[in-house]
This record gives sequence, structure tokens and C-alpha cells, in this order.
Amino acid sequence: MNNIISIIAKENNWSEKSVQTVLDLLSDGATIPFIARYRKEMTGGLNEDDLRLIDERAGYLKSLNDRKETVIRTITELGKLTPELSKKIEDCLLLTELEDIYLQYKPKRKTRASAAKDKGLESLAVFILDNPDFKGDFDKVCGFYINSEKGVEDIDSAVEGAKDILAEMISENAVVRKLCREYLQYKSTFTSVKAKEKTKKTADDDEPKTISNYSQQSEKKAKDVYQTYHDFQAPVKYLKPHQVLAVNRGEDEGMLKVSLDHDQEYMESVILKNFFKTDRSYFNEMIKAIVNDSWKRLLFPSLEREVRKELMEKAELHAVEVFSANLRQLLLQPPLMNNVIMGIDPGFVSGCKIAVIDQTGKYLYGSTMYPHPPQRRTDEAVRIMLSVVKQYQVKVIAIGNGTASRETESIVSYMIKENQLDCRYLIVNEAGASVYSASKLAREEFPDLEAAMRGNISIARRVLDPLAELVKIEPKAIGVGLYQHDVDQKALAAKLDTVVESVVNHVGVDINTASAPLLKQVSGLTKRSADKIIELRNTHGSFRSRAEFRKITKLSPKAFEQCAGFLKVVNGTDPLDNTAIHPESYPAVHKLLSLCGIKAEDIGKSEAVEILGRIRPDMALAEKTGVGLPTLTDILESLQKPGRDPREDGSKPILRSDIFRAEDLEVGMKLKGTVRNIVPFGAFVDIGIKQDALVHVSQMADRFVKDPLEIVKVGDIVDVTVISNDKEKGRVGLSMKK
Repeated sequence: MNNIISIIAKENNWSEKSVQTVLDLLSDGATIPFIARYRKEMTGGLNEDDLRLIDERAGYLKSLNDRKETVIRTITELGKLTPELSKKIEDCLLLTELEDIYLQYKPKRKTRASAAKDKGLESLAVFILDNPDFKGDFDKVCGFYINSEKGVEDIDSAVEGAKDILAEMISENAVVRKLCREYLQYKSTFTSVKAKEKTKKTADDDEPKTISNYSQQSEKKAKDVYQTYHDFQAPVKYLKPHQVLAVNRGEDEGMLKVSLDHDQEYMESVILKNFFKTDRSYFNEMIKAIVNDSWKRLLFPSLEREVRKELMEKAELHAVEVFSANLRQLLLQPPLMNNVIMGIDPGFVSGCKIAVIDQTGKYLYGSTMYPHPPQRRTDEAVRIMLSVVKQYQVKVIAIGNGTASRETESIVSYMIKENQLDCRYLIVNEAGASVYSASKLAREEFPDLEAAMRGNISIARRVLDPLAELVKIEPKAIGVGLYQHDVDQKALAAKLDTVVESVVNHVGVDINTASAPLLKQVSGLTKRSADKIIELRNTHGSFRSRAEFRKITKLSPKAFEQCAGFLKVVNGTDPLDNTAIHPESYPAVHKLLSLCGIKAEDIGKSEAVEILGRIRPDMALAEKTGVGLPTLTDILESLQKPGRDPREDGSKPILRSDIFRAEDLEVGMKLKGTVRNIVPFGAFVDIGIKQDALVHVSQMADRFVKDPLEIVKVGDIVDVTVISNDKEKGRVGLSMKK
């Protein structure tokens, strides 16, 4: 473990003490959100990303050490472990390097080389390798290996066996593999072409008939999605993650053929120089044939798989990171609290479902209307909506962005304008609503409602409080990424779960209103303890303090320590319980308030805020209050803004009252839009037309932008200029340049 701590500290320029502390806290059951917020003095102020890196890197290095032990044990049992080899193994920091070293000792399936070894030809291969200056009769040397019983019938078969052994030795040489792999990684060209159509002979015709290996749908995809990659070339080192994922998907679907183009002659010269150590040998012609065979049959296929696997892993990692960043910003979207909201789940044949929720998210009303084809009961739909808006004093109408979304928007806009209503509408991403509507949780929440209506309530609640509603849905179903179905699903789910956990704890949770799905994301709580809190809340009424919560729920001291600071009690008996200050710091807070002449009940009042705002935290004050400087700084911030929701800093959703059509767009028009999704090549922005428009990464700023996430995040309100409008394809191009 000391070696692991030293490696992580050195790689990231952290102190070994900080790394050791983090690993100790994690092993003691502390969560990453808790450590990041409440143990800053102990870790040196490491943030959540730093803590997760330590946790993940420590896990990798531990697995690497376990693998090293297995490798050393195996090689020792073979009697081939030397001090030099042992040191090479111990110095490995990458699993790839370790496996390269181990390859020649690793038990393997039957190969041409192993068959030749069984025939006793290994020493002949070594003779060829070790005697470049040989001047004798080689046929005579080979004659000693002829053995009919072992299957070596003549000199030629002896030589071929030795060549097979040498070819495998080359392919298993760690130095050769490393150099050749690096060449493919940095010098080769990634190429994809359109796959050839399959042919098939019919029963009554000897001539082959060409049949498409695509279905009609797949053929359309081949033309639309993969056309870019029908004749595609790019240096491997410059490949973009979305290109790798797209090409791999096309290859899996049989639409593309992929290869790594390279300079084979150069690669063979690398092998000659680094394996044979000389280009002047008695066996030169034979060696050239061996090298060619080794490269084409063994080395290149193996390294090509490795390089492409690494490309895919990096592309997956990038896709997961983009998805995670988008999800984080979606969860952090500001809520539109204190509004009665009507949610509309649009549809054609099945109609549009309406649901109304009050300011707390309580379901008030639901119905179905049929304004679109084939029924076309538009006037009736307007009457229904108008009646509902007036009866429940609806202020916001949330329209799902699925089928018939823009058609429904047109009717809603007409209704608002014609009746001069004091309400606005917005288009809401409905991804995952159907997943929630069919879930056990949805059935428990609304046992008497059909699935479609449950999903509609979810659409409305996403506007009222996005975080509280979206935590009920499997993160990857929310749909704010690219190629999420092509990446490692286990890794994606794990990463997205950490995002949800991080956001929930960053925002904090009102213990008296939070649902069980929201509570179970709180540091230290489980599904069981979350359900227990709901049960006690329903039985005993609202919790009045954090201390009461601890006593009633009978949480373990460890669990209470982990969750207490993230659970807020609004309008409770202690105003500190509505802050992010941990109860363990309450004594320090009271000392600070006493020094400032402030009473606890005055927290949040303008006079107290003004006094606290003038204080500059320093070591002297920290010593007087008995906490570290980072904790003192956090306490002062929390006391000035008790009950503050950090989501308030985000861009509020754009509420509209009138519709905007794609045909109204002209190049040069300046608009405001909402960022809906971010992908490696740009961002999709809702400007109020049927389809989201694209701001390509090259149009995001008046400078080079490598990653769109440098410029925007999901939910941002951005100023854009229309630069193209392809009405036939329904594609609108935008620019954010000044």
C-alpha cells in the first residue's frame, strides 16, 4: 500500500499524507461527498474529482500488484525468474507493459511454434538467432534434428519449424511489441470504407445474385449516418472519440470495413534492429521471411486489436465523461418553484395527456385531448386546456419534446395569445419519462393512474424541481449524451450514479419533503434508511431538527455523521439545521456568533448578514473558534446564505408565449436558445423550432475550441446567430461567435 500511495502522490503532485488520509477515510466508510465537504483540513482541500481519482487509481494499482504476484509466481514455477526480470515486473506501472513481459511465459493454446518445440526444434531456432556469423554447413546442423517419430521428415521441415518458433518469439518480445504498438498508435492511419454487399446463389441460377446485407432501415442508415465514413482516413493519433464510436458501430452492423494502414517495410526494419541486433547475418534471407511472417500473421493482428481496443476504451471514457457532464448540468437546472404547472405529453393517435400539479408537486388533475390527426378535435382541446388553466391558475405549461411536440406547441401558443393568458410555456426533454411511468416507483406513487399519465406528471415535475424528479429515472435513460448504447454499460452506469450522488449532496435535501429516491442518494443513507425516514415522517409528522432525526431514526453514529450535513430542516427549531454546516461544527458556530454579537435566531437577517460579510477568515479566528481555516470559510458562507439553493446560479429556462417556425428563420438572425445536449462536435440548442439547431464546435467562440464543454453546459441560455437553414433536411446551423 505504501508503494501505491507514493505513486499516486508523485503522479499528481500531492502529499503522501493527503493520499494516505483519503484512503484511510474511504476504508473507514466515509463517502466522497462527505470527505470533500467536511474533511478539507485532513485532505489538503482535495475536491470530489481528486478524491475519485485517488480511489480509482488505488484500485487499479492494487489490481496491478495482484497481477504482478500471479506473474512472478508462474514464472518462478517455470524456473525462469531472474533478478533482472523480477525488477522489470516490479517497475511496471501499466498492465499492458506487464502483459508484454509475461506473454512469452504465459500458458497458451497449441500453436505452430509450440508444435515445433514439441518436435525438439527450439534449440535450432536459438542456433539461428545466436549465430549470425555462422560459416559452416547448415544442412549438417539441421540433419541432427531429423526425426521421423517426431514428425521431422527432412531438413526443410526442421527449418520451417525453427522459423515458426522464431516468428512467435518475435511476436512475444516485450521491446518489439512496445515499439510496434507505439508506431501504430502515433504513425498509422485509421481507414474505413463501405463494406461490400454480400452475394448469394439462387437454387435455379448458377450466377451469383447480389443481395443487400442491409434491411431497408439499415440501408437508409448506411446512406445517412455512415456516408461520412465510406471513404474515411485519419491519423490514429488525431481520431476523435465520436469518430471511433461511429465507425465501430458501422463495422458491427456490417456497413463498414476498418483497417490500420501502416508502413510494413519500416515495421520490419524495427523488428530486425531490435530483435536480431544485426542486419548482417548468414541467415539474412531466412530472417527476412521470418520477420514478414511474424508481422503479418502474429504481431500486427495482435497489436491492431490492442490499439483499436485502446481507441475504443478512450472513446468510451470520453463519451461517458460528456454524458456525465451533461447529466450534472441537467440535474443542476434551476427549479421553477412555487408554480402551478400543466404538463402535456403530446401524441397523435393516442392523444395528448394533460396533468396539473400544484406548487409542491401534488397531482391535481388529469385528462386526455385529441387535437391532432386522425381525430383533429382541436377546438375541444383548446377549450379543455383553457378551462384547466383558469380553474387551477396554471402559470407554466410544460410540453414534452416527443412526437407531435411542435404541433402541440402551436395550439398552446394560439390559446395563450387569443385569450391573453397570464402563463407561459416551454419545451421539456421527456427522455426517460416512459421508463419512470412503467417503474415500480411510479406504480407506488400513482397506483390508480395509467402509465401514460404517470409519465406526464413526471414531465411537469421536471420543471418544478428537475433534480427531485430526475433521480427517479435510470440516469442513462435521460438521454443527454452520444452513443451511450455503444459504451461499456457497467462503466456508464457507475459513472452516472456518482454524478447523481454528487449533485444531490451538493444541493442538499429537505428531509421533510424529499422522496425516498432522493433521500437514498444522500451520503450515508441507503434505500432501507430512506424508506424508514419516509415511514417515520408519515407516522410522526415533520422532523423539527437534525438532532430529532438522529434519535427517531436510530441511525448508527457513522451513518449520522455522513448524512447530517446534507439533510436540511426548513423552519425547524434550530436555524443552523437549514444550512450546509455539519452539526459537529455547531460549537464553533456559536463561538463565532458570540464573537460577532449575533444571536442564533438572527441568522439570515440583513443586519447579521452584513456583520458576517465584513469578516475575513484567518488563522487567528479559526483558532478562536476551534476549526480549520477551510471549515471556517465554509461556515461564514453558509451563515450569510442559510437555506440557499446552489442551483439558483444557473440559467433559468426560457418561457415562451408565442411560437417560432423554421421557415421564419433567415441567415443573420440573432436569437436566444437553450442548450439541450452537448456532443464532441458541438452543442444542440433549442431556439423554439421543431428540431434543435447545431452550434458546431468551430462556431462556438472566436478562438480554437477543443472541447464544447469548455464553452457551454446543458441548460445554458446562449445568444446565437443563424448561419444556415437547410429547409429540405430540417437542419439549422448556428454560431455563437461575436
